[in-house]
This record gives sequence, structure tokens and C-alpha cells, in this order.
Amino acid sequence: MDLKPPGYVQASLIASLGGLANGLDTGCIGGIINMSQFTASVRELSAFMIGFTVSLIMLTGVLPSFFAGYLADRFGRLKVIQAGMLAFTIGLVLEGSAFGIIQFSIGRAIAGSGQGLFLGNISVYICEIAPAKSRGMLSSMPQFMSTAGVCVGYFLCYGSSRLDSSIAWRLAFIFQGVNAISLILITFMLPESPRWLILQGRRPEALKALQRLNFSMVEAERDFLATSFEQRPSLSLWQSFVLLFRRGYRARTILALFLLGMVQLSGIDGVVYYAPILFAQAGMASNTASFLASGVSAILMLVISVPAVLLADKWGRRTSAISGGIGLTGCMVLIGSLYAAKAVHPDGAARWVVVVSVFIFGLTYCATWGIVGKIYASEIQPSNTRGAANCLAMGLSFLANWLVAILTPILLDKSAFAAYFLFAGLAFGTTMVLVAYMPETRGRSLESIQDAFHRPTMKGPSHHLWVFFSRYSRHTVTQMQPATGNEEVEMQPIASGAQMPPESVTRSLRVSVASL
Repeated sequence: MDLKPPGYVQASLIASLGGLANGLDTGCIGGIINMSQFTASVRELSAFMIGFTVSLIMLTGVLPSFFAGYLADRFGRLKVIQAGMLAFTIGLVLEGSAFGIIQFSIGRAIAGSGQGLFLGNISVYICEIAPAKSRGMLSSMPQFMSTAGVCVGYFLCYGSSRLDSSIAWRLAFIFQGVNAISLILITFMLPESPRWLILQGRRPEALKALQRLNFSMVEAERDFLATSFEQRPSLSLWQSFVLLFRRGYRARTILALFLLGMVQLSGIDGVVYYAPILFAQAGMASNTASFLASGVSAILMLVISVPAVLLADKWGRRTSAISGGIGLTGCMVLIGSLYAAKAVHPDGAARWVVVVSVFIFGLTYCATWGIVGKIYASEIQPSNTRGAANCLAMGLSFLANWLVAILTPILLDKSAFAAYFLFAGLAFGTTMVLVAYMPETRGRSLESIQDAFHRPTMKGPSHHLWVFFSRYSRHTVTQMQPATGNEEVEMQPIASGAQMPPESVTRSLRVSVASL
């Protein structure tokens, strides 16, 4: 009996090492800049410089993310992943060999540009090589690896901090560099995305890639091999960007941008980076706060990620996103209410409610939004815009991530309860939009997912608000004409709990409000 996993599983696991690289940096950087060995080698940083240094890697990842998809559509998913990892490695070398803050900052900036190139394309690559039955689980592996990287990064810095010389903090960058170089070398042995090869008119190479991936030829023939793709002229960067917002693509692009941006604005990075501040504000001792924030939270988030990954194809994207949004909103409202009522004291029970709520918030995010966001943003895009749209959304995610990292300390300093209520409001608003506009994609082929989006184009906010509240009033359901295989369609609000039609069904339903 052959126990060797299929090729698409092996390729997905290898590509997911990019998520590990991202997590290692997140887990290490907070410990590194607080080491006495680091301040002796580089310099002691002010509070502003700490925030700037930590968030710089996110800021410099924004611009490369915007054109990473265009490059991947033009040159291939793997080539751009390799280029991004190479830039990331160069940044690590500069950081690890720095003797001043300028070189260290330049290194973080270059590393961030590398992350902007490879992170979004890793999700696209895995999404395109995975069969429908296991796409959710495999596409969630980069997020799982990122969580594992945070955990490993913390304990790596905790152990190395006992060393006397500057190797105490440089060791973390050496470890990250080995991981990055390993990924670059191994990706040369991976096959390119068959779907991308088909779009380029390279059918023989696509067939070879499918064989190496052990992808079902029956599923491939049904979903994309039998489709006749029109040969399209090469688009410029600007033309590729404009295409994303043309009729037939606009709604899906907006949904992906909204989802990945708002996932970060839920406040998760404020919790991850500044958990010690949150716990200290709740009245706990600094040593205890540091341990709880960095150690226990990292371990618990890794543990909760295991069932979340394994059950990603059973829970469903829509169910997971909506239930997660409700949980995140509840945690923020509870914490904000306690601070607003001035019930949090160093010797009171309310402080433990705050601590537990912060942990529940992080665990809920890792089990739901942290996984669903990246999967869904890739799944809903057509093949010819998947790379560009997903990477554009990833760029917005980087920007939102940076804003949260910069603004959270300021918000907490001005008004603790206002910060929590702000994140609660953003999470609640996001959840309501997902209730209205997020169709289920679990178990569907990438090509059949397009049937979930309806024509005509999206209308104004007032129209959507009216439709949302009218959904619970009297309505009639009328059937649309059968959609053609090559038709580009857009999204209209969907009923709560709506599921996509089975594979065999080629007709979709439009919900009309009788009173309109």
C-alpha cells in the first residue's frame, strides 16, 4: 500500500513554507527589539521607532502586492514566489548582519517587499492545484504555517535571549534565512499551476503538471481542460488593473478587497503585537503579561489551528466567516463595556474576563477569519484575473495591517474602551456585509463557483440596504435563463444561509422584492 501523499498535497505543503517565513518574522521581531543584546548592537529604540520598525515590513509589502498578481499572470506563479523569497532572504541577511538601525530598517523594508510578492501568490498557487474536495484544507495551510511560525519564533527568541553576545538576536534571522533558501530551492522541483498553463495555451505542459500533481484527469477535463480559452493579448500593468474593475469582474474584486482588508481591521494584529500592553492595562504584572501574551497565546492559537485546518472543507466558508464575525464582535464589545464601566481593576475579577476575552478573540480569529479570508479571496476570482485580484487584495491587507499596528498603541493610550468598540463596530459591519453578499464555495470547482455571482452589476449602498432589510419581507423567486459557460457574471445580495446549486445545475436564481 502506497502511503505517499498525492503530488498536490506535497506541493501545497512545500509552498506553505512561505507562511512559515511570515510567521517566524512576526513571532521573532517583538522579542528581538526588546533584547538588551540587540540594543547594544544596534541602538535602543523609542516607542515610536519600535512601532515603526515592527510595522515597516507591512508597509513596504503594500506596493509589491499590487503588481505581484500581474507578474504572476505574465510569468507564472512559481517564478514570482521564488523572486519574492529571494528578496525576503536578502532582507534577512541585511537585518541579521546589521550594526545600526539604518541597515536594519533597510533590511526590513526589502524583506517586506519580498513578502508582498510571494504571500498572495502562494494562496493562488495552492488554490489552483488543489482538487475541490480538499481545497479548503490545503489552502489554509499557509495560515497554519504562519501560526506555527509565530509559536516557533517566540520560543526561539526566548531560548536565544540567554546568550550573551549579539548572536542572541542574529540567530533568529539565520534560522529564517535557512527556511527561505530551502523554499527557493525546493520550488524549482514543483510543477507550475496547470490552470495558468492552460490560460497560456500550453496544454501539453499542463497535462504533465497534472500527472505530477496526481490530479484527477476526470475532474480536470470537466472543470478546465475541456474549456476553450480565447487567446488574449498581453495586457500592460495598467490594463490588468482596469480589467479587475470592468463589468463582469468588478463585484468579485471588490468583495476580495473588502474581505482581506476588513479581516485585518478587526484588530487581530493589535492583539498579536501589543498583547503585553493589553494585559498590563488589565492590571497584570509585566512578566506575567509577557508570558501570557507571547507564550500561551502562541501555543493556543497553534492548537486551535489544527482542527480549523482539518475541518475547513466541512464547516464551509460562509458559515465560518459569519460565526467568526459574531464571536469577534462579542469579545470586543465585552472588553469595551468593562472598560467603559470602569470595572477593570488590578485586584478585581473583571481583569480575568478581559484576559480570557483577548485569548478567545485570538483563537476565534485563527479558527475562522484567518483561514477563510485568504481562501475565499482566491476562490471567487476567474482564472484570468485570480492572481491580479488576490494580490491586490493582499496589498490592501498589508496596508490595513500596518494601520492597525501603528494606531493601536495610540488608541489604547487615549481611550481603551473606544479602541475596543471601534474594532467591534468594524467586525460587526463586516459580518453584516458577508451575510448579504457571501455565497458558499465549499466543495465546488473553481470554475463552477462563478455560477454564484449574478448579473447585473452591483448598485449603490442605498439599494443594498433596502434589499438587505427587504429580504425578510414578501418576495418572489424567478428563474433566470441558463448561463453560458464563458459568461462573466456579477454578484447580487444573497439570502441568509443560501447555498450554491449542485454541479449539475446550470441555472441560478434571482431574488426580487415584490414591493420594489
